[in-house]
Parts: sequence; C-alpha cells; structure tokens
Amino acid sequence: MAEVRLEQITKIFDRGNVGVEDITFTIPDGTFAVILGPSGCGKTTTLRIIAGLETPTTGEVFIGGDRVTHLPPKDRDVAMVFQNYALYPHMSVYDNMAFGLRMRKIPREEIHRRVLDAARILGIEELLQRKPRELSGGQRQRVALGRAIVRHPRVFLFDEPLSNLDAKMRVRMRAELARLHRQLQATSVYVTHDQVEAMTLGQMIILMNQGRIQQIAAPLELYHQPRNLFVAGFIGSPPMNFFQGEIAEEKGHLVFRGGGYILQLPKEKRNLVQTRGRMGDAVLGVRPEDISFVSPEGADLVAVVEFHETLGNEVLIYARTERGETFVARARPEQSPPDGAQVGVTFTLSRIHLFDPGTGENLTYHPQENI
Repeated sequence: MAEVRLEQITKIFDRGNVGVEDITFTIPDGTFAVILGPSGCGKTTTLRIIAGLETPTTGEVFIGGDRVTHLPPKDRDVAMVFQNYALYPHMSVYDNMAFGLRMRKIPREEIHRRVLDAARILGIEELLQRKPRELSGGQRQRVALGRAIVRHPRVFLFDEPLSNLDAKMRVRMRAELARLHRQLQATSVYVTHDQVEAMTLGQMIILMNQGRIQQIAAPLELYHQPRNLFVAGFIGSPPMNFFQGEIAEEKGHLVFRGGGYILQLPKEKRNLVQTRGRMGDAVLGVRPEDISFVSPEGADLVAVVEFHETLGNEVLIYARTERGETFVARARPEQSPPDGAQVGVTFTLSRIHLFDPGTGENLTYHPQENI
C-alpha cells in the first residue's frame, strides 16, 4: 500500500469556477481517510485528482512517494469504486471481477486465484456465475468492491459507494467496509456527504467546504474540538446549538453574557480565550447532550419546551429561550419535561465552545485537550 500526499492543489474549471483551492494533506500508509462535506464542497473533485481523472491547475499529487500529478489513471495503481457500481450487465460476476486483470495481461491462473480470494473475503462465492441483474444492491456493491480488491492496488478510492442503498443495507455495508479495511490494511480514500459514514469508517476525516479544507482530525476530535463554526454546525446530529452574546469581564471573572443570563467561564476555557485576546461579541456553542433541564429557580436560563422527538432510548427536546433562540437537548425519556413546560436550563460549562462571529474561529479550540 502507499501514502497519499496532496500539496497545494488548486483546480479551476472553465469560466473561472474554483473546484478546490490550496488543498494540502497527507494520508499515511494503511489509513482509512474520509473526505466529508456538503454537496459542491470539492470532495469529489479532490478524489478525481487523486485518481487522475482530473488534472490540477496547480499543485502536486504523490502516491507512495512517487509524483503522479500528470500520470494517467492506469499508471497510478489505484482502484476506484463508484456510486453506480459500473458493472458490465452482459458479464457474470466472475468476468466483471476478472475483466481488468485480463486487460492487464495477468496470467489466467493468477486471475482465477485473485477472483476466488476476493469472493471469499466478500462472501460472494455463490454469486460468481450470476449476472448483475440477478443481484441485490448490496450484492452489486460487493462485486464492485471485489473488482477493486483483485487489482491489489496501492490505494482504494471510494466515491459515495453506499448512497444508492437503503438505510438498513448502508449500515450492513459500512460494517463490511470496516471489516474489509481491518483485513486488508489498505490505504483508502472515501468520499461522502454522510457524517455518520464518516464518523463510523474514518480513522482520519478531511472536512471540506466551498473548495477548502476546514479541519483534518480523527472523528472524536472533530466532534469535541471543532476548529470553527462550520465544523461545529456540520458535525453532530442534531448539530451543535448556538447562542448569541458577548465575552466580558465581570467582578474579576471572564463571563459569557447571553440574553438575560451570565455564564462564568471555567478556568481552562478562560485561559484559552485570554490567550487569543478576544473580548466582545461571541457565539456560544453547546452540544445537545451538554444541556440539562432543572427547576427555573437558579438556572443559567429559562426556556419553554416546544415539542419532543422520541427515538426510543432517548428523546430530543426542542425548546425556545425567552429571547426567542431555539435549541435542542438530548435526554432520557424519564427525564423529559412535557411540551409547554417552563424549564430551567444549565450547560456543562467544561464542554462549551466560544466562537468569533466574524471569522468563525473557535476561541476555545485546543486539540490536545483530554476529552
């Protein structure tokens, strides 16, 4: 397998449309990396540049230490799994998996061995003589994976491969992909807009927006330590709650002043804010699980419960503050206040975030924080 490295990649299409801008990252050998972001953020363009299907306007691409920026796809030793499977309908599963090897003049015995090995790994031995039309969506996706595996490539590239499957099959195939990676220890680059897929599969997540990288981190660091407002709002379901206010000094303490409430910042948050030298307007970010409901007396702020979303083992509670700011909290069913109830709200202050409303920077960002 091989390390994948992109250095200062920019892609400008016709009419001056910028696909990606100044993209730099390194995916270590054997890592399962996920490029995540909303539609149009540049993630597929980045994948196509790695594959050689697009040529960057500027910048360099390296695979296994070799500069491949201007090499055609066939010379990069990568295998790509597409969203639409791209199987030949008139060929059997066996022939679909063997076709690429035959084109490369691999000996017949070696082709047979590779196809049977891949079929065994994927559990599709009994499907080898079927045609694609006789397969379910999940089986077709396994065949597409098998066609990539038999190549023994340096890098696997996945372009939203599960998006055509139903929800239950996506869960199963995520587990299959995770198992496959553990078994093969292959360098893999996986593109998706689905944060659940990214958090489940990725050892390393490259989060993009509007053609630029927003943050590169392990899944839990991305969740607990977002670098900016975009990351904080994109990662998490439900997403982080945001409250408008200001950072100020009061009676010798650094506080966040919201709509009718004041939060005294804990020491570690206060130190991070002071290090950045930022006071004034700020956005408070709080995850749904870091919000608790208590008696209105002595609470951080007061809100009215608007409705519930019951999910079985937990309830999502949607509420509105006296100033009109809406938020969602996560709670156990037995701890859920009724609709229309006036409740007190407290935050887990050690886990809040403060953002600069202008730049979006997380003023409390600290990647080495012990989570």
